Amino acid sequence: MTPGNNGASTPEDDDPFGYLYADGQANGAQPPSGGYGYPNSVNRVRAVGTRQYGQPPQSAQTAPYGQVPQQGTYSQPNAHYAAPETLPGGATTAQQQMHSGGVGGRGGRGPNHKGLLIGAIAVVAAVVVGIGVAMLGGDKDKDKASDEVGTNPTQSQDSKPSPSASKGGSAQKDLPEVDAKALRLSPGLTTASDFKGAKADGGVYVTGFNQVGAKVTWTVDGIEKAGSYRLYVRYGIPGVDANATLLVNGDAQDRPVNMKNFGGLPKGDWEKGWQETWSNVNLTEGTNTIEIACNEGNQCDAVLDQLWLKK
Repeated sequence: MTPGNNGASTPEDDDPFGYLYADGQANGAQPPSGGYGYPNSVNRVRAVGTRQYGQPPQSAQTAPYGQVPQQGTYSQPNAHYAAPETLPGGATTAQQQMHSGGVGGRGGRGPNHKGLLIGAIAVVAAVVVGIGVAMLGGDKDKDKASDEVGTNPTQSQDSKPSPSASKGGSAQKDLPEVDAKALRLSPGLTTASDFKGAKADGGVYVTGFNQVGAKVTWTVDGIEKAGSYRLYVRYGIPGVDANATLLVNGDAQDRPVNMKNFGGLPKGDWEKGWQETWSNVNLTEGTNTIEIACNEGNQCDAVLDQLWLKK
């Protein structure tokens, strides 16, 4: 059977190189010009991406057998066919997947930077709140401590109880104090008011202390609690250093009462020589005896004005 007797050639019988052979040339094979070389061969060449889905062309439906349908007539849609991507639930194209899925299958959103930022801000806020609470608590404790300290004045803030407060019996009990004329004096001592400056009642002070064996005694009543106290002595000197022996409940203390010329006052001026000194003493509860004596080795050129205690 020859190609001419078999009707239009079919794709599987086409020989793209038929025009190169004698029998092909006898059958009318021509060099390719859009087909396979045989007359009436099926033209299946199509540029990539030009295929259109739809109803077959009208010419293909009505073309007589053996004639080639004309290309480029696929323009009418086919009611019985639609591309899978156009149907509900159909497969999505690669472009749609890339658009909706994004990189790494994260829905196109990428790493959740917003969530990380919110978490970091929350951590910083918690730290700031914790620091603020700690600082507020510290300030409250500091204020409380300041209030507690403020209720108890320091020694430098304390002032010697006034005679009127001690004698009048104020609501807050003061530590004892004594003026010169209330001291018990040893033989040879006396009180005087020849020069001014004494704070004792009437400007009276103890004189005649500059002799060995001279002694003043103060009996202290009303010590509510045993412990360490400060004994203050107000004295007057003529611009020279002085000192005396201190005895507490009959026991001589290691350190004397230091009545030094702290202010560097001029020598011989008694009115300008008034100063204060203090010594630590250990007292028992109740009544105690404090003595200031001029013993061998002491320098006793001084007069005594007042004595008082501080805690």
